Amino acid sequence: MRSPLLLALVAGLVSSGCSKPSGAETSPTALAAAKDPKAAVAVVDGAQITEGELMTEARPSLTALERKFAEETHSQKVQALDRLIERRLLETRARKEGITVEALLDREVNSKVQEPSEEMMQSVYDQTRASGRALPPFPNVKSEIAAFVKAQSAQELRQAFVGRLRTESRVETHLPPLLLPKTSFAATGPARGEAEAPVTIVEFSDYECQFCGVAAATLKTLLAEYKGKVRLVHQPFPLSMHANAPKASEAAFCAGEQGRYWEMHDALFAQQDALGIADLKSRAKALGLDSPRFDSCLDSGRMGPAVAASKKLGEGIGVSSTPAFFVNGRPLSGSQPIERFRELVDHELREAAH
Repeated sequence: MRSPLLLALVAGLVSSGCSKPSGAETSPTALAAAKDPKAAVAVVDGAQITEGELMTEARPSLTALERKFAEETHSQKVQALDRLIERRLLETRARKEGITVEALLDREVNSKVQEPSEEMMQSVYDQTRASGRALPPFPNVKSEIAAFVKAQSAQELRQAFVGRLRTESRVETHLPPLLLPKTSFAATGPARGEAEAPVTIVEFSDYECQFCGVAAATLKTLLAEYKGKVRLVHQPFPLSMHANAPKASEAAFCAGEQGRYWEMHDALFAQQDALGIADLKSRAKALGLDSPRFDSCLDSGRMGPAVAASKKLGEGIGVSSTPAFFVNGRPLSGSQPIERFRELVDHELREAAH
């Protein structure tokens, strides 16, 4: 059985998005086939609730579920293909050298894994405790931390070695990108990039969501790479489990009144652990905003309806977790690697050129 410590250490590695609590999930293949929209599915005091009403109510969540299923299926295929390519590269190199794959990995990976220092293990322990997880005393779990750190090191060394093999070989992948059906909606949030850019990415995010912070950095890199070709529209989507996210979203809108939305947006993601009212006002002052005007805006709550409207927009098109993106209307969920964004952007650019 895996220890509580290791569960704590790897918890942040098994998710790519922030989600509000939800019930069990089912693949679209288990969903019922289309039925007569006028058929009664319930009767309340003699008044019918029809299949059509039911589907209208359920459609946003079902849409999100179908997207998630399709994305997870594609992700599993991509990971499986990566494993097959890695296996083929290792077998080919080992065969050239007349040794086994195990011997090759021992030489290139296992022999290079170093014992972690006391300071490094203490740092891992302290960071895990700081995340709010209950752990036994450090001496009791030091060996488990050492094993975890060494396993991480081995994985990084293996990835680096396989990466070198890929650059030395001719590897072509022909797995088509996942292109989910486009969703049409009007996104009127704050925008970054050229208004006439052929590709628009709409992002729904939460300022307390750590994965949204990672995604924000990825998007800045993407915009720089595709300067003039990609436009970013930001839509706040504060989750109910994040108490400070609604006011943080209002703070960005209040800064936007003074033409500084994106400066505040970036500052909020730069310090996601400091989003209280005092922190927000301090951030505005540091940005050189008119403090009395900003404070009045934030205290009045008059940007609350704008935040609520943004969240309602997202919910209406199936957003249930953050970050969530729409690349020219094509859905993309979670904090994705930049390669996935490039894949979709390049596809849309090719489409626009035809």
